[in-house]
Amino acid sequence: MNTFDVIVVGLGPAGASAAQAIAKGGASVLALDRKEAAGTPVQCAELIPQLIASEAGDVRRSLRQRVAEMLTFVEDEGGDRVPNFPGQMIDRADFDAKLVEDAIAAGATCRFKTMVRAIDDAGLMITSSKDRLKSRVIIAADGPRSLVGRAAGFTNTEFAETRQITVKLCGSYAATDIFLSAEIAGGYGWLFPKDDIANLGVGVAAGCKDRLKPLLSALHDRLIEQKRVGRSVLKVTGGAIPVGGIQGPVGQLGSTPVLLAGDAAGLTNPITGAGINAAVISGALAGEAALRFLDGDKFALNDYRDGIEDLFKPAIDRALARRNRLQTFYAAGLRPCPTTLRETWIAYDAYWRS
Repeated sequence: MNTFDVIVVGLGPAGASAAQAIAKGGASVLALDRKEAAGTPVQCAELIPQLIASEAGDVRRSLRQRVAEMLTFVEDEGGDRVPNFPGQMIDRADFDAKLVEDAIAAGATCRFKTMVRAIDDAGLMITSSKDRLKSRVIIAADGPRSLVGRAAGFTNTEFAETRQITVKLCGSYAATDIFLSAEIAGGYGWLFPKDDIANLGVGVAAGCKDRLKPLLSALHDRLIEQKRVGRSVLKVTGGAIPVGGIQGPVGQLGSTPVLLAGDAAGLTNPITGAGINAAVISGALAGEAALRFLDGDKFALNDYRDGIEDLFKPAIDRALARRNRLQTFYAAGLRPCPTTLRETWIAYDAYWRS
């Protein structure tokens, strides 16, 4: 059996930030990820609004384009312009890879292509390479359907499903476009520019997953007709986003504390699906709490829980309430009117400015 002070499961922004914080503090840390390399495949729209960019780490290293404003298109109406909405489009794969490089430079052991196959009620892990691993603290940063979180009794149960394509832009563009329609049930469409290409995507409530492909195809055709984007699809991605609010974020497997961070803790915004900054912040806080626990601080775990709730719960709860109100329309078989869609989307702008 291999033992460590801390095992981090997942090497996205949350896991890599946790591993770096722990290694810097001098504790032994093993971080595992099932992927072949950091950040791939990309399952992200790659936008970080300027107001929170400083909280998401050094995004300058992975910056690809700055954006200045946001346009919101409701049904077939013209765009509503928000002129002061600065943000940064990043290369998410590069961003994740650099966070892992930082963790390794700090002294963390990071392993890719390693899946946790099982974890028992005492925190013993069995990996895909049949290693038996044990630690004094576990950090669950293994995404929206976290195996470690489930073992500790916390499971994200509400999701939005997304599909995104990368397309060529027909001209330079420096705004983020949001598309709202009753047809896009429980979600929205987006066009986020990145130099000469753009991420074009749609997100919907989980029950409408089968509509993702035709909805995105229709939006793509609409923008082709407007001569804004090209027809060729350069890349396709997508995935589930937790939208049901905070899970945990502190649990226990036997005598081993489990700290949930990032998507595993449900820290994405229920309206926007945004979660990069929350992942980086919660990961670093989890790493710091683990160090304090290892040093004998009996308040470290409660302080982590309180810190996560203080930082994220108010905004997440507000967005969740708005999302739930919108969902009542669909549950009743009703189509929300443009005014209702606009009112719900106010949460987007409010989230970044809260």
